[in-house]
Amino acid sequence: MLEPSIADEIEAAFKAGSAEKHLETVRRVTDLFLLSADGYSGEQIELFGDVLERLIKTIEIRALADVSARIALAELSAQFAAIKQAPPAVIRRLAQNDEISVARPVLTESARLTAEDLVELAQTKGEAHLLAISGRWWLTEIVTDALLARRYPSVSRRLVANPGARMSAAGYAIVLAQAEADPDLAVETGVRVDLPVELRRQLLREATEAVRTRLLARAPPHLFEEIRSAIAAAAAGANREMARARDFTAAQRFVAALARHGKLDEAALAGFAKARKYAETVAALAELSGASIEVIRPVMQSLRDDGVLIPCRVAGLAWETVAAVLDSRFASGTMGRHELARSRDQYARLTPENARRLLRFWQVRQNETPARPN
Repeated sequence: MLEPSIADEIEAAFKAGSAEKHLETVRRVTDLFLLSADGYSGEQIELFGDVLERLIKTIEIRALADVSARIALAELSAQFAAIKQAPPAVIRRLAQNDEISVARPVLTESARLTAEDLVELAQTKGEAHLLAISGRWWLTEIVTDALLARRYPSVSRRLVANPGARMSAAGYAIVLAQAEADPDLAVETGVRVDLPVELRRQLLREATEAVRTRLLARAPPHLFEEIRSAIAAAAAGANREMARARDFTAAQRFVAALARHGKLDEAALAGFAKARKYAETVAALAELSGASIEVIRPVMQSLRDDGVLIPCRVAGLAWETVAAVLDSRFASGTMGRHELARSRDQYARLTPENARRLLRFWQVRQNETPARPN
């Protein structure tokens, strides 16, 4: 129990209203509690909690304008963060403080905060508080779901990097959506041990070649084969039509006939692409851009997407048609959304003049090169 002298001092501090008196009393009560924290009963801990919470409330009001009061609260938070028997009411009070320097120690470390407390904080506090919670040594799915629901990229990155943070399938769905535009997040997510196999494959299907390479380099031994297999499936299993040897003769004749009758236009090309008629798509793009099959075929076969944009811009195609042409290189499935968005930005920046200049260069170079088999 509190010593009579300290109890009297506390009452005197409340009546005096002095900031200095409040701070000094908090320090004395804290020191007394920490001296024998492990030996106090639940009732005694609750009594200390009631007293300290009253004192903290009065200090919080002054802390809005008093730097020394904020420092004192931050020190108090740091002292109580690692104490297993800390009064729960005090911990919750400190965790809810809007000043992150006060809240961070208990948000990061205190075992007195329950999952329900953490969910409430995740739903009501700002990014800095959520970041602090995300660094806790152990987090259950119910807490990480609440944190991820706020969709702060910084919070997602910290959770993914935290091996003690458990994530549900719904939580991972949020992370994977963010990872499409965040290569670092994609890599950190890809090497998570608890990432379900099907979600790892989804991530690798959407990932760029650079991310896939980094993932393989970062893969721990027990995940290396799984990631390598998933990458192989994402690359080869994308079933790129460009990987197949084929004869374009029939497609060229058909497209040339359409052109002679005035029926070859952007709509016809879009129709070929959407129907995944690869040979007809290549032949039509060559015809509309004024290039040869020998020029268009290599850019359609390339693992890079940017080469395809050149003849598309020369032909004056709308983005929807360009996207269909890019997608037609796959026998099934589609391009990753991140790759598609990147290509759209590149296409918007590409001028017709630059595209025509580059296509002419490719055509001249091709004319100087011996013909290769299809």
